[in-house]
Amino acid sequence: MENIGKNLDAVRARIARAARAHGRDPDSVLLLAVAKKKSADDIRRAYRLGQRDFGENYLQEAQQKMRVLADLEIRWHFIGAIQSNKTRDIAEAFAWAHCIDRIKIAQRLSAQRPDELEPLEVCIQVNLDREESKAGIELEAVADLAAGVAELPRLRLRGLMAIPAPRADPDAQRAAFAQLREALETLQQRGLGCDTLSMGMTQDLEAAIAEGSTLVRVGTAIFGERN
Repeated sequence: MENIGKNLDAVRARIARAARAHGRDPDSVLLLAVAKKKSADDIRRAYRLGQRDFGENYLQEAQQKMRVLADLEIRWHFIGAIQSNKTRDIAEAFAWAHCIDRIKIAQRLSAQRPDELEPLEVCIQVNLDREESKAGIELEAVADLAAGVAELPRLRLRGLMAIPAPRADPDAQRAAFAQLREALETLQQRGLGCDTLSMGMTQDLEAAIAEGSTLVRVGTAIFGERN
């Protein structure tokens, strides 16, 4: 508990400093604690320290934790690649899905979202560096996919998500994130009610916040290195 508490405080302080440095309210940046390969006990400790949003990459692992932590009011975010055979489980159990990259996946999530739940909050994943090892669409395809997703009745298109290739230089980090910000601004100009930039992790959250990130996904700096 002590280490997770200190780590959470340190990450929250980093977010606050970065936001204030660029004239932003620290509360405008949501901290998503990425808990893949971490235990349900670790999540419970973070929850007791005020953390409410948790991200998971692997469906089966997430489902196991959800059963153990069913007594907690956690907002679960699915942040892994979404396969067609997993859409029903994701639609039924998660509040957010960050990695939409095909209209087929979005259509399945919408059709399978239970009526008694609020619409699933979704982001489109953009592959900024066209890396073959990563999911996501190219920037040029964002507008068309966004228009299609926005029409689906059981989804709420919130914005864009990206995991840029690692860059050591802060200016280079910012340049990558600026591309995503500009793409979101284009969607807003077209009348889509998008408000979310899911970008920035342990190593580059300051650069992401400088370019307008509204949600940073942090795992290692909170829970430590993964096994």
